[in-house]
Amino acid sequence: MAEQSCLATNDWICGEYLRSRSQELADATVQHIGITVVSVLIGLAVAFPLALLARRGPRFAAPVLGLTTVLYTVPSLAMFSLLLPLFGLSAALVVTGLVLYSLTILVRNILAGLDAVPQEAKEAARGMGYGPGRLLWEVELPLALPAVMAGLRIATVSTVALTTVGSLVGKGGLGNLIEDALPSFFKAQVLTAAVLCVVLAVVADLLLLGLQRLLTPWTRISGAVEAAPAKTDAGPPAPATVKAG
Repeated sequence: MAEQSCLATNDWICGEYLRSRSQELADATVQHIGITVVSVLIGLAVAFPLALLARRGPRFAAPVLGLTTVLYTVPSLAMFSLLLPLFGLSAALVVTGLVLYSLTILVRNILAGLDAVPQEAKEAARGMGYGPGRLLWEVELPLALPAVMAGLRIATVSTVALTTVGSLVGKGGLGNLIEDALPSFFKAQVLTAAVLCVVLAVVADLLLLGLQRLLTPWTRISGAVEAAPAKTDAGPPAPATVKAG
C-alpha cells in the first residue's frame, strides 16, 4: 500500500506543504514585512515630535503620555472597527492601527533617553555655542540612542505580532494564512505561518541590535573598560643594589 502524503494525513510538519505552497508563503511573508516596516517607520516619525512636545513640561507630558497609553489599551478588534469608516478594508487601516499601538512604547523610550542625557554634557555644548537644534541633533539624540533603539526593538517585535490581527480585514500577512487554516484545522499551514512570525520577530530584533551596536560604538568601549580587571599590585620590589667598598 502506497504511503499517504503528509497533506492527506494533515501532519503538523509537512515538507510537501512547503513545496506546493512556497509562493503563497513568500507573498504572505513579504506583505507581513512590508506592513511591519511601514508601521514602525511612521510610528517613529510620529513619536519623535510627540516626545519633544512632552519634554517641554508636565502640561504637555500628561496629555501626550496619557493619550498614547489609552490607545495601547484599546483592543485590536475595537481599534480596527473605529478606523474602518475612515480607511475601509485596506492596508492603511492596519498600518494606522499599528502606528497608534507603537506610540506608547516609542514616545516613552525617546523621552526617557533624552531625559537621561547628562546635564554637564548639555552645559558643555551650550558653552561651545550650540543652539537648541544643534544641541538636540548632535549631542542629546546620539546620547539617547541606546534608549531609543531599545524602544524601537520592542515596538518592532510587538508590531510583527500585531500585524497578524490585520487578517480581520484580509491584510494580515502571515495572519491571513493562520485564519484561513483554522476552520479546517490545516495543521501544516497553522504551524508554518506561526513559526515564520516568530522567525521574523527574532530576525528583526537581531538586525536592530546590530544597528544599535553600529550606531553606538562608545557603549562597547565603556563596557570593555568596566570589564577590564584593575591592577591591585605594583609588582615585586626592585632588588637592592650593593655598593662595592
